[in-house]
Amino acid sequence: MRVFITGASGFIGAAITKELIAHGYEVLGLARSDDNANALEALGAKVHRGSLEDLDSLRRGAKETDGTIHLAFIHDFAKFAESGQIDKHAIDAMGSALAGSDKPFIVTSGTLLVAPGRLATEADPAMPGMPRVSETAALAFAARGVRAMAIRLPQVHGGDGRCGLVNYLLNIAQDKGVSAYIGDGSNRWSGAHRLDVARLYRLALEKGRAGSSYHAVADEGVRMRDIAEIIGRHLHVPVASISPEEGTAHFGVMSMFSGMDGVASSALTQQWLGWKPTQIGLIADISRPDYFKV
Repeated sequence: MRVFITGASGFIGAAITKELIAHGYEVLGLARSDDNANALEALGAKVHRGSLEDLDSLRRGAKETDGTIHLAFIHDFAKFAESGQIDKHAIDAMGSALAGSDKPFIVTSGTLLVAPGRLATEADPAMPGMPRVSETAALAFAARGVRAMAIRLPQVHGGDGRCGLVNYLLNIAQDKGVSAYIGDGSNRWSGAHRLDVARLYRLALEKGRAGSSYHAVADEGVRMRDIAEIIGRHLHVPVASISPEEGTAHFGVMSMFSGMDGVASSALTQQWLGWKPTQIGLIADISRPDYFKV
């Protein structure tokens, strides 16, 4: 089976590419540069030249393969709405190319904004009115003969110093000289190791059902205060509580996420797909002295 992957050489994408190749799949990875192409070849994937804004390249990649995984996203939160529209156009292009084929089409979303303030489950719909509309855009193709699915990601960690939005907090703390959290820091983010995440994408490709959303969650909720304290230790800077009003100035474009409580469950995903996370947890992983290269 040949699988087209956008973002195939990235932090999560590389793990998925390796997982699929190890299980006998052929991966065709989207490459917008020579560096991307070289990285894909080093992973054992085939190269498909193009970008998220080259819609013809996306249509060809989806049409010429047996399944599509969409991971790439422009993570520029200063232009979040614009990035969301680029993502939507890319999904519409690939989904239209797959219409009537019953081929699997997996897009990537997030858990943090699904049900802020309570435990989010796979039964919860995507949160309306958000700039990133990948899930809504993709699942609409389930009614057009596509096995369209969404995988909602938490803060993904594992192996090379990256951990979702935590890296933005690390950079802010380094710049400001203090590792901060909002209020008492009891708001939580969910997490998962990228090797567990990669296995979930493969299982969804093999067994996922059209119109479904799956949660790649191992840690349901990790307190922001605990994350801030780990960042403080890594950077040797003080850790401090700040008010929500101070949070906007301190966190900048990250302020919309920094005080958010975004716990999530993967109980249904585990039941439906037989997935069980087995890797090291978020706190234990990022607590290792050499995790962040600073």
